[in-house]
Amino acid sequence: MTCATTSATTCAIAFDDVSLEHAGVTRLSHLNLEVKSGEVLGLLGHNGAGKTTSMKLMLGLLSPTEGSLSVLGQRPDRAGDSAFRQHLGYLPENVRFYPNLSGRETLAYLVRLKGRPMAEVDELLVQVGLEGAADRRLATWSKGMRQRLGLAQALLGEPRLLLLDEPTSGLDPAATEAVYATIDTLKARGVTVVLSSHLLPGVEPVIDRALILGEGKCLALGDLASLRERFSLPYVIEMRGAPQDLALRLVREGIPARSSLASAGRLRLEVAPEHRMDALRLCAGFQGLKDLEIRPPGLEALYRRVQGCSGSEPGNGSEGSSGSDRCQVSDEIGHSTAPPSVEETR
Repeated sequence: MTCATTSATTCAIAFDDVSLEHAGVTRLSHLNLEVKSGEVLGLLGHNGAGKTTSMKLMLGLLSPTEGSLSVLGQRPDRAGDSAFRQHLGYLPENVRFYPNLSGRETLAYLVRLKGRPMAEVDELLVQVGLEGAADRRLATWSKGMRQRLGLAQALLGEPRLLLLDEPTSGLDPAATEAVYATIDTLKARGVTVVLSSHLLPGVEPVIDRALILGEGKCLALGDLASLRERFSLPYVIEMRGAPQDLALRLVREGIPARSSLASAGRLRLEVAPEHRMDALRLCAGFQGLKDLEIRPPGLEALYRRVQGCSGSEPGNGSEGSSGSDRCQVSDEIGHSTAPPSVEETR
């Protein structure tokens, strides 16, 4: 299904078997993707995986060599009307401005280019927290301040599609949190957001789905819950006051598990998703147990598992690699996340 066969109000982006080659190198290979209006898509991958290439295709700066692409109901590389451009907002990874202009002058210039009301200048400066420095030359601004100005220019005109390439680069924690809060607000208004970032812990609570690319190919696509299940990532249970041979006791009860020592004398267990409730019931029954915490696998662990399995035939949609369950990669503290065996608990 593409945007041509569904309502323009529900489909913002559709890649239909899109490939792109440049100078004899395949930048993107047979990508199929549909993004709904109001959805936040996490575009993830290593450097050179195809993330920026995908965004440039959405902007019409590049044309696919194979397949078809629709953005807001149009083919972006052939959309010459200014009305289409009015609905797009883009923050590149390395945003640059004229250093001798002030922040206010920069936004005023961009407002005129986009044909927007001049009142948006002050509104955007306040929204990104730059009103106090608005009249200083950009040469005196920090990287984080310039990044916030980049976000402001991307928000000009209330875009229906916002493409953000490393939007929190150079930002302090408070400014980073403000960016993610802005994304939540835009989503509530029905704005579609494509967010590319290497800072996965911050991205995790914001996105609806993740597209993980590797060497221009789709390695995984889906919401985090389904991807965790598909790639058999273990849940982590940490507790104090549990017996040190707990993993062996779980194995004897038919619950595969792996144990290790965590910080502050806590015992850490890793169990497969399908066994987590049985493991919790057994752990909670031990006398002397002082506290217990269970965590699903994070986006970083998922990302490493997917990339670690990319030597297998990559999936390009809802199906994962058939060899993914056999791959062994490291989780967030360096332990193997392959399904534990009986021998490994001894």
